[in-house]
Amino acid sequence: MAEFGENNGREAEEHEGTNGRNAPALACGTGDPALTVPRELWPSNHDQRKKLVLHIDLNNTILVSDTVIAQGIEAALDHFLSTVTWGKISKKGKWEWLSDSASLLPPCDDAVSYYSHFGKIAGFTSAAGRRFRGILDEHLELLRWPEGTKGDRELSVKGAGGQLYHWILPSFFQLLKDLVQEGREFAIIFRSFGSDLPRVLSAVSRALNEGAHPLFPDLPDLKLNVNTTPGKIRCSRRGIVVSRAKESISTRDGERGLYQYFSSVQGLGGFQDHYDWWASNTFSIRGGKPLWVDPFDQHVQHIFIDDHIRQDDEHTIVHPKVFLDPGGTETRTACTSELYDITLVQTDLLRAISHPSYFTQRVHICLENYERNLQQGAG
Repeated sequence: MAEFGENNGREAEEHEGTNGRNAPALACGTGDPALTVPRELWPSNHDQRKKLVLHIDLNNTILVSDTVIAQGIEAALDHFLSTVTWGKISKKGKWEWLSDSASLLPPCDDAVSYYSHFGKIAGFTSAAGRRFRGILDEHLELLRWPEGTKGDRELSVKGAGGQLYHWILPSFFQLLKDLVQEGREFAIIFRSFGSDLPRVLSAVSRALNEGAHPLFPDLPDLKLNVNTTPGKIRCSRRGIVVSRAKESISTRDGERGLYQYFSSVQGLGGFQDHYDWWASNTFSIRGGKPLWVDPFDQHVQHIFIDDHIRQDDEHTIVHPKVFLDPGGTETRTACTSELYDITLVQTDLLRAISHPSYFTQRVHICLENYERNLQQGAG
């Protein structure tokens, strides 16, 4: 399999020296978070026999909250807006907005997000970001629990003003329905630094087994199993250890073993990642949530969906480890930009709230891009 794209190969080589000798460099994704694939094209262009393993973050990805920093729904969404609104400092030293809309990617090269320049500001849309207050209110309204239905102890949550909101985004449950309808083999692995994992596993289990969600009462028909025992991923200079209940596997046995472990997961489950390790690595790719990628594997595709994925490797949250050879044990760290929209998806929380098929669309974009790479590499 040949390298795809001069720039991608060069980025990988610069990042890892000469270690990328045999590993195919995956071509860049679209970089366009607004791109969608028409529903009628979804099933036809992909290998239905390929198993999908979706690693999905919780906070600000399928949950509008962040327990790591104790943010409720309104505060979390308000903060998110400060990370996707853009401006710059003028020649006079004053902040100038460059757009009245929100977007994951900057509108121009010299734009910076409000958050990256000023840091965390409480009440962003009530002060400096007042022009974005309408976006906040619109999406809070979309998050409201269905009127006329009783709140659920696990699936709904009260906001600061007593309003009931969805705790887990409906677009996540729509993803499950779509994948089953397409006849795909898949597994869901929740990956979070926070403490919400046990509750999420319990809530998803109730929705899938008891039909407790008012918008998706037929979820039990999907026949999906949930492992409600949370696991742990712990990283150190000595290696990575993955454990759940009586299971335990580490990189001391080779990285291929961990790839095979995650590739063989069935149903839905979750692991708490190692926040302290990420922090000790200055919140960069080096300490991020590990993801093993085998570009030679024709049967399994891993995709990681997380709101904190960044194309800047010094500020991203997933550590992609790409195998160098078919069946080999050695890996290289891949640049985020190399895998963006191929195996790495930066969650657009606003679209995940407003578009029921958002996650399904993102998965299909990754499938299209990944398949294109395989075809080009075989040519």
